[in-house]
Amino acid sequence: MNAPDTVPFTSIAWGDVLFVALSAMLLVSAILVVTLRDIIRCGIALMAAFAALAGIYVMLGDPIVAATQVLVYIGAISVLILFAIMLTQTKNAPTRLVFQTQAWIAAIAAVLVAAVIIGAVLATTWPAEDHVLATATSEVGRLLFHEYVLPFEVVSVMLTVAVIGAVYLARREPAAPGAREEDRP
Repeated sequence: MNAPDTVPFTSIAWGDVLFVALSAMLLVSAILVVTLRDIIRCGIALMAAFAALAGIYVMLGDPIVAATQVLVYIGAISVLILFAIMLTQTKNAPTRLVFQTQAWIAAIAAVLVAAVIIGAVLATTWPAEDHVLATATSEVGRLLFHEYVLPFEVVSVMLTVAVIGAVYLARREPAAPGAREEDRP
């Protein structure tokens, strides 16, 4: 039995419903990232935003970009950010984050940026495509793991070293009063 192309009793395509649902998830989770007060919940909302964006990439017919979104941004960057926050956060941290005291300025800037984006979208003519464009996933994989494997590994090692250095700097004990910089552990 084949599923219908449109939602029953309407003429709305299932792809449109899925796009609207993923877009709503992306917008809601992005708003939660900047409005929640708990930084761990902000990180989880960021992961949800990245997941919705990966779903939109799949709908656009680009599975390699969607897989990269999941592996790099959700699997590496978001988890790395959450671990760094959990490792460096102290028990006596301020309850109100510093950047949340500038909410009105940020809201005005967000409205201005949204107006510019809406103006650009409305002023652009968007050609329609009847078919999904194919991507050369095998070619990207061959290039990444044959031609550019050394830069790929160098970047991963550099990111690891940067995280270890950041954790080390954040976890250092404060020096005793009158102690020299060299005496620090």
